[in-house]
Order: sequence, then C-alpha cells, then structure tokens
Amino acid sequence: MNDIVIAGGHALLGREFVEASLAIADGVISAVASTPSTRSLELDARNLLVLPGIVDLHGDAFERQMMPRTGVDFPIDVALADSDRQAISNGITTVFHATTWSWEPGLRSGDNARQLLEAIESLRPQLFADTRFHLRHETYNLDAEAEIGQWLANGRIDLLAFNDHMDSTVALLDKPQKRTRMVERTGLSSEAFDGLVARVLSHADDVPASIARLAQIAREAQVRMLSHDDESPATRQAFRAQGVGIAEFPINEATAREAAAGGDAIVFGAPNVVRGGSHTGWTKASDMIAKGLCTVLASDYYYPAPLLAAFRLAADGVLPLAQAWELISTAPAHAAGLSDRGLLSEGHRADILLVDDAVPLRPRIIAVIAAGRLAYLADANRLAARRAPRHDAVAAE
Repeated sequence: MNDIVIAGGHALLGREFVEASLAIADGVISAVASTPSTRSLELDARNLLVLPGIVDLHGDAFERQMMPRTGVDFPIDVALADSDRQAISNGITTVFHATTWSWEPGLRSGDNARQLLEAIESLRPQLFADTRFHLRHETYNLDAEAEIGQWLANGRIDLLAFNDHMDSTVALLDKPQKRTRMVERTGLSSEAFDGLVARVLSHADDVPASIARLAQIAREAQVRMLSHDDESPATRQAFRAQGVGIAEFPINEATAREAAAGGDAIVFGAPNVVRGGSHTGWTKASDMIAKGLCTVLASDYYYPAPLLAAFRLAADGVLPLAQAWELISTAPAHAAGLSDRGLLSEGHRADILLVDDAVPLRPRIIAVIAAGRLAYLADANRLAARRAPRHDAVAAE
C-alpha cells in the first residue's frame, strides 16, 4: 500500500481546525503536521477541510438498491456494491447496514437477512467502506430467536437493535394507502397479511422473555445493543437494565431526557436535521441536539444526510462545526465500541475526508481515504505523485 500525504488542509484536530499535514502509512495516521515523505502519494488539501470519516450506525438506504420498486428485486451483491459506492462518495467510511428481520415475508424476511449477512461477510474485503451488520430484530419475530442467538454467539452481528413496530402495523391496517404499501412489501394477499398479523399478535405475552434471553447472549458476546423508538422513560429504563445502552430515535423529549440521565448514547436521524423535522411528525432532532439530548446522527434512509446535517447545524448556529462533526464521527464510533476511528490522531485508522465548504450548506466531498486507501477522488488536480530521487542521478551529481 502506498503511503499518502494530505498536505496543507484545515484539519479537525480535537475540537479545533488547524493548518496541518497528515501522513498515512499502513492504513493508519502515522504523523500529524509532518513533512511529506519522498515516496508518497500526495493530496493537495489547500483551502479544504480535512475531517475524520463518517461512522454511520444505522443506514437502510441499501434496501432501495435491493428492491428499487415494489416487487422488483436485484441481486444482493449488486446492491451492496452500489451502496458501498454511495456511502463512500458521501463520506461514510464505516457503515452499519441496518437489516430488519421481521415476522413478515418479503424484503424484511429471514431469507433476505441471511443472504445479506452472507453477502456482507463474503464481499467485505472488496468494499471500500468498513461494512458491518446491524440486525434490527422485530421482537415479535419469536421464531427467529434461536438463530439470532447463534449469530450473536458466533460474532456475526456487530449491533443488535430491538424493534417493535407491531402497534404501528396494527394502526396502519385502517389506512388504505399505507396498508397497501405495507402488504405489497410482503408479497401476501390482503387477507393472508391480516391472518399473519393476528397469529403474531397471539404470542405477545412471550415477547419480553425472548428479549431478555437475546439481551443476555448479546451481553456475553459483547455486542452493543439499541432499542428503537422508545416511547416512554419506563421503556428506556427497562432496556437499559438489560444492557441496552443506545436509545435509537426516542419518540419524545421525556424519553430522550431519561436516556441522557442514564448516560446512554442517543441516536436521531440526520435527514431529520437536513429537512428541518421528522417526516413522521415526531421529535425534531435539531431541538434535541440544542438541548444536549442527541449524541449521534445516523443516515437512516439517506446516505448524503450526515454530511449535510453537520453543516446545517453549524449554519443554523446550533453547534460549531467541530462539535457537529462529533455527532457523525467520534460519538458513533464510541457508541459502537470502535476506539480506532473518529479522530484525526496518530495511530488511528486513516479514514479521512477532504471537503470543499465554499458553498454554504452544500459541502462537496473532494476525496475520501478509507483505511489508508484512496477510495474516492472528485478532483484529479488535487493529486500529485512524489517519487524518491534515482540513485544513479544522485551519483552523477
């Protein structure tokens, strides 16, 4: 692997932007404020921001590559390769593919979850982003418990989220447009879907014990856990008691405050910030950030969102850019237990972005270094190859 030098950019070091050069060797940052070596690939970062790569704990936009239209499927390896290109070009160097394994057939079925996990494991060496498996377990999917437990014990799951969308599913049954979309996703007839929901609901009393068993296995395997859409402080307390230390999209401020008081990581969606509010009408993420009730932003359903959100927060005066960037880099890395990234520091993994911020609210990714490899370059004029002087030329002098 060639050494790389990023020369002359405004680098985010801690919480300050400093004019500095970074040297990269063997996939890690080997020096800060260094003199470029004579055998390095050099990137000219003048007038650019140099930032740590984005760590995305929850992104499911890859589902659109798998099923771009209802009933239209594409091979999972094709979908993953395309999603990798999208993630990298938007500055995401560590991506957790949030894969839902539900009780319903179709896109979020067990078969799809298995195929996606196997594809991630086999394709991982070919992908530029560090690609990890975030399993979103629908808690009413009791038949999956044993297999998920085995995956956890075998170290195949990187994050485990407990999801419960049963109440919203039942509520949507009486809304024709949303019901149709939901049923079409499963490939079932309307009558068959109603029957499936009724059968799943009949086992509601078994759900809490199933959650407890899986949480215990995850704790033993040292897999970080999330609870999704916590609806009350009591719900958050109950999950925390089982070692679930990440509150993902708490639906009201009281629940977010409980999470903060308990020292939990609190995740909201970056699209919420970019759009100025939730598309569901729930909590406004920028308000939560201003109140100290959000520690992590995730791409959710739109890969460009984390980058745009950080600059939106800075432009709106919610946070300085250096602190806004922590929400998409340092903090998610910490929440996921990844101590080797999220900072521009010697010895850290060389996940680095070069960003042109000349146009307000429209940051442009110029280059992406992922684990020390040049993964994306939008401006070849920034590239210069440096070579050591030839020995015979030196001797001739």
